[in-house]
This record gives sequence, C-alpha cells and structure tokens, in this order.
Amino acid sequence: MPLYNRRSEAPVPVPPPPAPLGLAELLGRVRLALHRQFPESYWVVAEVADLTRPRFAGGHCYLTLTEQATDERGQPTKAQARATLWSQRYQQVVPAFEAHTGQALRPGLRLLLRVQLRFHEQYGLSLDVLALDPSYTVGELARQRLLALQTLEIKGLLERQKRLALPLAPQRLAVISSPTAAGFQDFVRQLEEAPYDFALTLFPAMMQGDEAPASIRAALDAVRARRGQFEAVVIIRGGGSKTDLLAFDDYGLAAAVGAFPLPVLTGIGHERDEALADLTAYQALKTPTAVAAFLVERLARVDGLLHHLATKIRTAAGHHLRQRHAHLDRLTARGRAAGQRHLAAGRAALHQRARQAAQGPREQLRQQAQRLERFRHQVPRAARRVLAHELLLLRQRARALQQRFARHHQRRREHLLHLRYRLELAATRHLHRAERRLWALQAKR
Repeated sequence: MPLYNRRSEAPVPVPPPPAPLGLAELLGRVRLALHRQFPESYWVVAEVADLTRPRFAGGHCYLTLTEQATDERGQPTKAQARATLWSQRYQQVVPAFEAHTGQALRPGLRLLLRVQLRFHEQYGLSLDVLALDPSYTVGELARQRLLALQTLEIKGLLERQKRLALPLAPQRLAVISSPTAAGFQDFVRQLEEAPYDFALTLFPAMMQGDEAPASIRAALDAVRARRGQFEAVVIIRGGGSKTDLLAFDDYGLAAAVGAFPLPVLTGIGHERDEALADLTAYQALKTPTAVAAFLVERLARVDGLLHHLATKIRTAAGHHLRQRHAHLDRLTARGRAAGQRHLAAGRAALHQRARQAAQGPREQLRQQAQRLERFRHQVPRAARRVLAHELLLLRQRARALQQRFARHHQRRREHLLHLRYRLELAATRHLHRAERRLWALQAKR
C-alpha cells in the first residue's frame, strides 16, 4: 500500500462573489436604512453658517447648519449639514420667528430646530426644517448681549463718554447718517427752523444691515481724523423695527462709540430697549428730532442766560447811576445846609461882635462884611465844583460801562457772523462737491 495517496483531492467549492450593486440601488438601501433608523423628527441645536433666502414668491430657503464639537479622542471637529425650509413652511415659520426674536434669520444665529432626516440618491443627506424655537434664540441673544455689556463695563466704556465735557452751545457738528434717510432730513429741517446757526458736516454711512456696524465705525474714524473741527458727533437714523436696529447692538460699534474722544449723541429711533451704542454714548435720545430739539434747547438756554446777564448789567448800571445821583443830591443838600449854617453862624457872630463893638471903626466892619460876602459866594461855587466833579466821574463810568457792553455785543455779533459765514462756506463747498459728482456721473453716462 503506497505511503501517499496519489489521487487528486476533490476541489473545495469557492462561493461566488456577491453580485455588484448599482450605485442607485446602494444609495436606495442607504435611504431605506436611514428612514427605518430615524423615522421621527428631532430637535437639533446648530448655528447657521450660510443662508440663501427665496429669490421669488413661493421659493425655498436653503441653510447650511454647523456645530463645533469634539470626537472620541478629544480632537476638535466640525459637524455640518444642509437644511431646507420649503416655501409654505418658510412663509409660516420665519415671520413668526423674526417677530418673536426681533432678529432676521441670518448667518451666525444659533438655533433650536425641529428637523427630519432626508436622503436622496442624487442630492445626498439633508434636513427638512419643520419648526424653529424662537425662545432658545432669544435667550442666546440675551446672553450674548449681557456678555457684551459686561465686557464694556469692565473696560470702562459705559462711563467714559459721560466724563467728557459737552460745550454749552455746540454748533459745529459731525453727523453720521444715511444722506437719504427721512430721519436725517427731519433733523436738518428742525435745526434750520431754529433761530441759531449750526455747522453740519455729513459723514455718510449705512444705518442698517450686516455691513452697517463697519460702515459707521469707518465714519467715526473719518471724524476722528478731523476731530479738531467739531464739538460733538451725532449718530441718527429714522425709526424702524427691532430687526432694522440690530447694527447698534454690535459690540465693536458700541466700543468705538464709548472710546470716541468727542461727545457722541445718538438718535436711532429705537422703540423700546436701548441699544448698546446708546448705553456707551454721551447722550441717548429717542429720535433724530429729539436730538435736534436737545441741541436747540441747549443754545436757547445759553441765549437766555446771555439775555439775563445783559438785563442784569443794565439793571446794575441803572441802579449804580441812581445811587450816584442820590449821592450827589445828598452832597448838594449837605453843602447847601452847611453853607446856610455857616452863613447863619457868621451872621450871628457878626451881630454879636457888632453889639460888643458898637464903637468899633467903620473900616473894620466893612472888611468883615466883605469877607463874609466872599465866603457866602465861595460856598455855592465849591458845592457846584464838587457836584460837577461827581457828575463827570459818573458820566465817565457810565460811558466806560456802555463801551464795554458795546464791545461785548460787537464781539458776539462778529462771532455769530463768522459762524454764519463758515456755515455758508461749508454749504457752498458741499454744493460744489455735489455738482462735481453730478457732472462726473453725467459724464460717465
């Protein structure tokens, strides 16, 4: 019997490889597995990284949701998914969300969304947004605002503007606004109706939208470069919804206002709460017309004070003149009484001496009579000289006081004329620049 079996062993059957799947079938299986595994809708917290709003009525809204997380090894990772708000649900959910939060649906917002998982063989994985929880976003925005407010307070930017000195009568103003805004037109119209001259220099800026904070900060930088020409800065815009005023809750803008070297007055038409820019400004007023009324009232108080001082000067001058006249009258009466007493005393002495020296020589009596007569004439002349001297001093003081008041009035009038000339010159230059820009636009066309 042979040691080895030389017959070939029967081959072991090899199972055939699985039949290849088509891509459509594989992705279809994935879709079915996801549908079985995640049949319900889920509440998800995510941040809006990108947003495409409907371009026409009935269009859909497309979002890119993201979240920073860590993997099982503790390494930072980023989760991201596409999401869709279909047109009918968009028209129901988004207006209610914006009305409740006062925020437009925009990139950067952290949301609590109810989503349903969808997978399509052609478009891949996406999320259908079924609902938005506005209370979560309101709390998140309030937390961010409180954090910004605490940061401003730590840096001392909430009180820095309040420590600046606003001039008694600020008239050289740098205005940051949109040149076409109705609030700016109302502000200018109210100042023009006032009986005072204001020199306004407009620094155009966007007053709403995502680019508004950077635009307003750029205008503040332009004012800072020319801060020696202005006494105060005015930031105004017309009224609007809470969504339109989000730019003024920007931390960077509020910090720039708080650190500005000139007093900043704000009138941004807010409805209820004060924006962060209002809290860091020197003075926050409700509307542009309220800012104009504040400035006009400030000049009116200064004008009233000057008028009151002029009245007091006139009253004091009149009182002083009356006192001097009364003093002169008293001196005249005293001189007349003294002369009369002296004359009476002389007459009495003369009569006494005449009685005692009835036998005296006639020449001595005549000399005494002549001396008495001269003395009687000298007393009124002396009184008149004293009166004339006092009247001269009084006229000189009155003339000096009148000249001083006239010089003060003249200087004030020249100052006002100078301010008016500067305002007219600035307006002419502004009109000239506007005409040049208009010619340039016409030439381009």
